[in-house]
Amino acid sequence: MGIEDILMHDESLFQNINAFDPDYVPPNYNFRDTQMEAMAMSIRPAMSGGQPSNAVILGSPATGKTTAIKKVFELVEKNTEKVICVYINCQLHTTRFGVFSQIHKKIFGHTPPETGVPFARVYTKIMQELQNKGQSLIIAFDDVNYLFQSKNANKLFYDILRAYEEFPGVRTSIFAILSDLEFKYAFDKNVNTVFIPQEISFPLYSYTEIEDILNDRVKAGFFPNVLSDDILEQIATYTYDSGDLRTGINFLRSCGNIAEADASREIKQEHFDKAIDSLVSVNVSELLNSLDDLEMSLLKLIVNSEKNIAAGKLGEAFKDKENISYAHYNRILDKLEFLRLIDTKYTGSGSVGNSRQVILRFNPDVFDI
Repeated sequence: MGIEDILMHDESLFQNINAFDPDYVPPNYNFRDTQMEAMAMSIRPAMSGGQPSNAVILGSPATGKTTAIKKVFELVEKNTEKVICVYINCQLHTTRFGVFSQIHKKIFGHTPPETGVPFARVYTKIMQELQNKGQSLIIAFDDVNYLFQSKNANKLFYDILRAYEEFPGVRTSIFAILSDLEFKYAFDKNVNTVFIPQEISFPLYSYTEIEDILNDRVKAGFFPNVLSDDILEQIATYTYDSGDLRTGINFLRSCGNIAEADASREIKQEHFDKAIDSLVSVNVSELLNSLDDLEMSLLKLIVNSEKNIAAGKLGEAFKDKENISYAHYNRILDKLEFLRLIDTKYTGSGSVGNSRQVILRFNPDVFDI
């Protein structure tokens, strides 16, 4: 290794390693103008003292929903003091007190004491502040399905959307963000009368869009000439195949870390190869841990079946094993494909059930399934 290839102890390939963080909001946010405009139109009435609209924001994981809502909220609060925008991560905050503590923090700059203060007092303080200042409150619930799992969704939506009944003049709305496209939400009738949302859909990114987004992260995160166009194309292809933009962003960081550990001034093919080996194992392990018993049962059946088994034949075996309907089987199969653990390929021959082949996307030998 020549002296020019040696990375000194006080040097780095990263000019901003935070550009590869999950919560990083890029200054240039592309390919989601239509969705952000729809969000802005829902919020716009509140900026002139009117009632903002509700919305359900739908899209697979890593399609830009969270970044889009944060960018829109940032722009709203930059242009008006009449609207308070609060982002809630429902994986972290699922209780009424927990959610309203975050709203309290946004409005007053600090969270209320966790003990000794009843929820009603926190709630009243927030609503009276909005009432006195003539401000609207817009809340984004990210991964809102967690609120349903904790059985707090109906009460929270009621607390927020019907606040005007106790505090006249208070205007509120909710943006419910859903990444689990199979999740079916249902509210009590008292909530349904006020939560009438428009749907804003986030489609999967195309290959070209993925490559452009990753290239922007490269420019923001690495010093010039650290990553070649060839390696970037390979990462973009892998990301597109995985269906998850976060995989590509994490991949860039991993490649950089591996290259630094190798004292290299650039990311080489060998660093890409090492990164892909480590990421595949981690990603598949996380997906396997997220499956319920029936989903794991079907995946095990696929692993132990003949290669490229017909969906109809697989369905018959699974129905006999688990005593479920064919429709239920199809939903589970679709979810495994959505998670990109399997592929299905139409052959164009045979009966309807047997015209689709089920193809495993990973090597099961590395995992205990």
